[in-house]
Amino acid sequence: MIRCVRIWTGDDGDSLFEDGVIDLPDGERGDMLSGKLPSSSISYRETQPGGDYAPHNAPTRQFVITLSGILEFRTARQDTFVIRPGDILLAEDTTGSGHSWRLTNDQPWRRAYVIIGADTEAPFKKSSV
Repeated sequence: MIRCVRIWTGDDGDSLFEDGVIDLPDGERGDMLSGKLPSSSISYRETQPGGDYAPHNAPTRQFVITLSGILEFRTARQDTFVIRPGDILLAEDTTGSGHSWRLTNDQPWRRAYVIIGADTEAPFKKSSV
């Protein structure tokens, strides 16, 4: 399973998050395979070790795929979660108080941003734990 954390704006304007996975039904050859998703672009970014970013909103609905680096994300309520290499963030908090992040290890944060539409059904499945 591919870990995915979804972050969105709650009714009170604060960002909320939940742990889950990318829904991967059985595919061919014993693989697990998601359906294809329409996306408008993909871009890459690297932040040097020690980097952080003050509270902000996601600029658009997007998947953020972490390639390297370990980060702690924080909401205005001071709730936190950690993203590691191989994790995906489904960023949907495009309004409200937003979130901040900081790198917690000595690796750069290398990531890919995949922009998806507001009506695109994301293959996110909430964890049952």
